[in-house]
Amino acid sequence: MQYQQLGRVGLFVSRIAFGTSTFGGAEHPLYKVVGGLGQREADRIVGVALDAGINLFDTADIYAEGESETMLGRALGSRRNDVLIATKAGNRSGGGPNEVGHSRVHLMAAIESSLRRLGTDHIDLLQLHAFDPLTPFDDVMRTLDDAVRAGKVRYLGCSNFHAWQVMKAQAAAVALGCEPFAAVQAYYSVVGRDIEREIVPAILDQGLGLLTWCPLAGGLLTGKFTRSRRPSDQSRRLRFDFPPVAMEHAYAIVDVLERVAARRDATVAQVSLAWQLYQPGVTAAVVGARSAEQLAENVRATELALSPDDLSEIDGASRLVPEYPRWYQDLPLGRRPGEGRGLGRSVASERDDN
Repeated sequence: MQYQQLGRVGLFVSRIAFGTSTFGGAEHPLYKVVGGLGQREADRIVGVALDAGINLFDTADIYAEGESETMLGRALGSRRNDVLIATKAGNRSGGGPNEVGHSRVHLMAAIESSLRRLGTDHIDLLQLHAFDPLTPFDDVMRTLDDAVRAGKVRYLGCSNFHAWQVMKAQAAAVALGCEPFAAVQAYYSVVGRDIEREIVPAILDQGLGLLTWCPLAGGLLTGKFTRSRRPSDQSRRLRFDFPPVAMEHAYAIVDVLERVAARRDATVAQVSLAWQLYQPGVTAAVVGARSAEQLAENVRATELALSPDDLSEIDGASRLVPEYPRWYQDLPLGRRPGEGRGLGRSVASERDDN
């Protein structure tokens, strides 16, 4: 297993992290589709993850209505202090008017509930699960800072934020002398590269870690889906079409991934994960699994070396078309001699391709 520093903090995490959204929820209408695994299956998968060197386990208070956290805590048992636990708070966790959002009341209650379910006295990385437009960031960052100072949380992060929201939170933390975010978790896959427009540049500028969720696009990049081939109706992607993907574009990318996989004696899933680990800013890919064998296959992506030609071929099929102001900032009008473009491609290069 390879390890990488999480942003600017002195914490190293495995480049493949394990996401536990597949744990629990066998009777839940959504989570039985995502996973619905029982405790015995969770124990086995966590054991495989630990043996593979995975040291970051990601969960959330809403996964299977808290059952995922409980099962993860039980599966880790006496090895809890050998690993890092990341969880999330802020999404609706009950029917009451204050059981959602980033108010001090909800966040403090959510932290206590997560600690109890996980069977631990601290959370290594607490992430805000989504943006709350009603609670000012001054209040949010003070509340989170209190949790850090109390020893209940080690590091802070956010998930599913716009870049400007990340920056506003960081500015509030600095102004107040509070603990800032150490990491961002965001959806990122070779068929969903939207974060490269604004979020990745913000992460690189701020020195934040980047944890990616759904790097296989909800099963679309497992090698089971092509224009001419689809798996059985039991596939998660067929029963739960998430995250949203432009399918024709995705199929063209899968064609390229299959060619690269054949050259490298690898699977489409391994090539997809390996490609992502080459991308700027990515600290770790958070992968879920419904079986120990599936997890073991994904972990081997860290051993897969892609050549510059491989990466260029994949990028050619999947890269974003520049949007404003990217295309304007890529023009040479105000650039100093020798100054690079950074992320993105110039309008001229896009036109040359066409």
